[in-house]
Amino acid sequence: MKILVGIVVEPKLLEEVCEALSKVEEVARVYEVTGEYDVFAEIEVASVEAFRELLKKDVLAVSGVKLTESSVVLGVWKE
Repeated sequence: MKILVGIVVEPKLLEEVCEALSKVEEVARVYEVTGEYDVFAEIEVASVEAFRELLKKDVLAVSGVKLTESSVVLGVWKE
């Protein structure tokens, strides 16, 4: 399953957060963006349980991550 995670980051730690997320195997893409969130991570996992563990262990544990909002991708119309 594919999940998009919007992440609000401590401004001074933006690059460090992006680098840390980029090293996580299940993170397919990391985007630095404008708007409500600072970063979007595209994550690919086998199950909701696997995502829950990854979120706790590899995303929320990164220093500088303040808030996340996750959306499960239900379908892809174009890649």
